[in-house]
Amino acid sequence: MNKPLSEMTLEELWTLFPIILSEHKSCWKDWYEEEQQTIAALLPNPNSRISHIGSTAVSDIWAKPIIDILIEIPSGTSMADVKDILTGSGYICMRAAGNRISLNKGYTNQGFAERVFHIHLRYDGDHDELYFRDYLTDHPALAEEYEKLKLSLWKKYEHDRDAYTDAKSVFVKKYTDLAKMEYRGRY
Repeated sequence: MNKPLSEMTLEELWTLFPIILSEHKSCWKDWYEEEQQTIAALLPNPNSRISHIGSTAVSDIWAKPIIDILIEIPSGTSMADVKDILTGSGYICMRAAGNRISLNKGYTNQGFAERVFHIHLRYDGDHDELYFRDYLTDHPALAEEYEKLKLSLWKKYEHDRDAYTDAKSVFVKKYTDLAKMEYRGRY
């Protein structure tokens, strides 16, 4: 498409950037670590926590080949300033709502780049994804169940990312809540 991404409808974006799942790849950890180092060098507060989240952070399960990164900044740090730093370094702000900002990198007018990143910018303590990630890692049978759920939804919602995410939400919430009880005080 010749149209800039910012001018595309949601349907056009979903067609250009469909849900794609692939077997786990060991390079995802390396891609996260390289990007994490780049991000850490940009952040104004060295006490920010950067974490690899999402299915690419869980070994041996199929995932969208998109590296999800959670950045938790200390309260008192300007989220708008951090967003400006990241957008000045190649990230695109996709959504800003309250104390949550989502940024992406690796989306082009021709589709996905080789490396695609989603940043979830939050304040300290807003990190349910860490609980879910660790619970799946510590419970491989549950990780397999989650993988089966995602595979069953893949083609049905290939061009509707919101519906795909919504269809997983009950599972994710259930096991995030269990993880919060089991890992109380971990983070």
